[in-house]
Amino acid sequence: MGQEVTPVRTVRLGRAPGPEPTAVSGAVLLLPGGEEVSSRRPSAVWAAASVRGLGRRLARAGREEGLAVHAVHYRYRGWNGSEAHLAADAAWAVDEVVRRYGDVPVCLAGIDMGARAALRAGGHEAVASVLALAPWLPEEDVAAPPEPVKQLAGRRVLIVHGTNDGRCDPELSFRLAARAKKANRDVCRFEVHSDGHRLHQYRSEVLALAEDFVMGTLFGRPLSRPVVDALAAPPPLGLRMPLAVGFGTSRRR
Repeated sequence: MGQEVTPVRTVRLGRAPGPEPTAVSGAVLLLPGGEEVSSRRPSAVWAAASVRGLGRRLARAGREEGLAVHAVHYRYRGWNGSEAHLAADAAWAVDEVVRRYGDVPVCLAGIDMGARAALRAGGHEAVASVLALAPWLPEEDVAAPPEPVKQLAGRRVLIVHGTNDGRCDPELSFRLAARAKKANRDVCRFEVHSDGHRLHQYRSEVLALAEDFVMGTLFGRPLSRPVVDALAAPPPLGLRMPLAVGFGTSRRR
């Protein structure tokens, strides 16, 4: 009997939501959530579900600017320890954007474990900004090295976390943001009061904040006053900035 050959898994970019711009001048890579350990391959439906709303919002906002939006389809569901598969796939995706579109600025926008991947892969030279929503981060262990932050120098970074997140401890994202702020002043963090892991209670405000940050960091649109203030404020003020109810409403009128 012939020996079975295990198929090689490959990471790929999903189709852009809506019509793709004819001339691309910036790109967002959407990094879905994942699991701490898993060798399963995520389905395309599973991969797109958690980032679909964000992708549609950003694609619509950036269409005239030439924004390409793609979800990353991972090889594995799991981070898988030192393999850091999701971060490696995110780095590959940035390389693929450069191959397809040339020298355009990239924003890595991740949710949950995908937010950890965005932060970890943020050191790629094509990355201009990182958006981390409800990031999954490992518990701090004196025997293990802390989550790295030096790769974020030179990028603008926004972390958003619900104060009632029962899956990903918001205190861990605050501590990471505080360490990152020492190496890079362009780091801020918003707290969504009483919201949980999926940030459903203030979904419209979170999406408006994401749009404001992405369009500002990729295309130079003026950032909203709360984001400007959060970036400029010293810790802990700029790292515990409350997301106001109704954020973005006035801009949509």
